[in-house]
Amino acid sequence: MMANGWQTVPFSDVLKVVSHPETLDRDKTYRILGMRWYAQGLFIREDKPGHEIQANELFRVEKDDFVYNRLFAWKGSFGIVDETTAGGYVSGEFPCFHVITEKADPKFIHLYLSQESIWNEIARVSSGQTNISRLRLKVPTFLAMEIPLPPLTEQHRIVARIEALAARGAESQSRRREASEETEAFLYSVLNSVFSTSPFPRKTVGELCDTRSGGTPSRTCAYFFEGDIPWIKSGELEDDFIHRAEEHITEEAITSSSAKIFPKGTLVVALYGATVGKTGVLEIDAATNHAVCALFPKGEISRDYLWWFLRAKRPEFLKSSFGGAQPNISQKVIRETEMPVPPLEKQRRLVAYLDGLQVQVSALRAAQAETEKELSALMPSVLDMAFKGEL
Repeated sequence: MMANGWQTVPFSDVLKVVSHPETLDRDKTYRILGMRWYAQGLFIREDKPGHEIQANELFRVEKDDFVYNRLFAWKGSFGIVDETTAGGYVSGEFPCFHVITEKADPKFIHLYLSQESIWNEIARVSSGQTNISRLRLKVPTFLAMEIPLPPLTEQHRIVARIEALAARGAESQSRRREASEETEAFLYSVLNSVFSTSPFPRKTVGELCDTRSGGTPSRTCAYFFEGDIPWIKSGELEDDFIHRAEEHITEEAITSSSAKIFPKGTLVVALYGATVGKTGVLEIDAATNHAVCALFPKGEISRDYLWWFLRAKRPEFLKSSFGGAQPNISQKVIRETEMPVPPLEKQRRLVAYLDGLQVQVSALRAAQAETEKELSALMPSVLDMAFKGEL
């Protein structure tokens, strides 16, 4: 028995195994549920016809059931069935329990299992293959684990306190997101003003630059990716300088594909995926894949002026993209884009102004990120205090 009426009990004292199996009906459509990691709960994965499901049996979950994923319990894959997911279906990898509410608040149990220290303990006691991703938390092992439990009224108080703190944190995060979005919108409004209202003559990017794309060596030759030549993919472009690459390729990979090495200082733009239209400047000699286009100004425009112009045009590039979930733009789209061409001295002054603005924006974002980091560290501390009886 702990102080103040707390006691440590096995989960078997507060959870009862329940099961709602259904033999698969090939003519029925099933709402299939998944489970997020880090105690983020259940979600609706898809509505799927029975004839497309290989299993012979599924398990229905009901409101207030407590569920976990055997395979990813060590990642905090726990949740409570709510109104949205009630009546959905899971596989046999998702054990289901009824919470004995005369002894435990379901939310209290869920909060306890939201702690990284508990996930680490689960990883230790789970069984499976050597690869940690195949660990399974068996039901008897889970039910034998213990939870510190205060009287029910104290559980309710702790849950209410944590939920209030979480709500305040979510509100702060929402305000920071709004501030970040406003900052981004302000930057684009300035860029739009600078480039769309410019009185100077206009030429296409293709008239002012040479453009070349990279290439992707065959993935069937693993040794192509065992070299020391940095190889930049489109997803690595974030409107910033590029100091490193996620992957490296060999000289043979260069000669056997259309990949090519571009020198330090080269301006590049993404043609594909979530980062389409985003840019970067190489701070290293690097090769790029086929979805990255390198631009080489001929002399009438400076690289940095072109860099700011491309950032300003990203919303338009997104609108003109094709490919649905994975948007694409072509070199042709970039080459046919018109841009104002002021004298080089005017370009330098505009770049200096925009660089100064970027410094202020970056400082604001850094402050927002630091606040985000502090808030993210707060909840684990709150949970630790709560289950020590100190909240």
